[in-house]
Amino acid sequence: MALYPPASPPLICPSTPSDPGPGPTSAPSIAAAAAAAAGHKQAPQFTLSSLNFSDLSPDPFHQFRGWYVAAQVAEVVSPETVCLSTAALPGGRVTSRFVYLKEMDGRGFVIYSNWGTSQKSKDVEGNSWVSLAFWWREMERQVRVEGRIEKLSNEESQAYFDTRARGSRIGAWASRQSGKIEGREVLEGWVEEVEEKFKGVEKIPCPEFWGGVRVIPERVEFWQGRESRLHDRFEYVRKGGEGDEKKDGEGEEAGEKEGGAGGEWEIARLSP
Repeated sequence: MALYPPASPPLICPSTPSDPGPGPTSAPSIAAAAAAAAGHKQAPQFTLSSLNFSDLSPDPFHQFRGWYVAAQVAEVVSPETVCLSTAALPGGRVTSRFVYLKEMDGRGFVIYSNWGTSQKSKDVEGNSWVSLAFWWREMERQVRVEGRIEKLSNEESQAYFDTRARGSRIGAWASRQSGKIEGREVLEGWVEEVEEKFKGVEKIPCPEFWGGVRVIPERVEFWQGRESRLHDRFEYVRKGGEGDEKKDGEGEEAGEKEGGAGGEWEIARLSP
């Protein structure tokens, strides 16, 4: 896949006499070239829009819905794609992966996946804090969500599972997600076993290890790219939530200038 922007020269630097050469600790260098360097282009400027306090809904879910619909209208490629990050305790090692947002309501953001063998399932067993990051390049917008995960009921997961294509339902049963396998033929063998098990069965039950989770946000940030990297950023922090670490009196000046709190949420402009 080409590095963005596609028109830029390759950023993989050729070998030089000072390079250590191939070895267990060496790899081709990737360098962000200085803007003034000959033959290199500057990163593109963000000039499409701006974001002001007066543009915001007092509720982050309403704000997100508005941006999401706008992304659909603008034909953003797969606006439901979101990066889910989890962290294992006690070490704190973070892992990230792209998943699909399937639902969003006034409680949170819902995704579906394997919660039995995957790395994320191991992470959230000991640490329910997660983050989501949406990037809508065509609109120069980003949304970040920080919160806790809660599992959906079996009935809710089954209701969504029933809407999936049969092959996807079979695949959910067959895959031991994130487990090591010797070759694809192993996976295909598992699929054949599951297909035989559910041969002639129209309503395939949702596996116990598979289902939906809801990310209940404590903090949501809306980011609009601006020229010269002076981006517009606004955060919503749930009042009284674990993400609300504001001390008494802190943020009052911003509240007076920008409008302050809305509903259950404190809203503040952040420096880019």
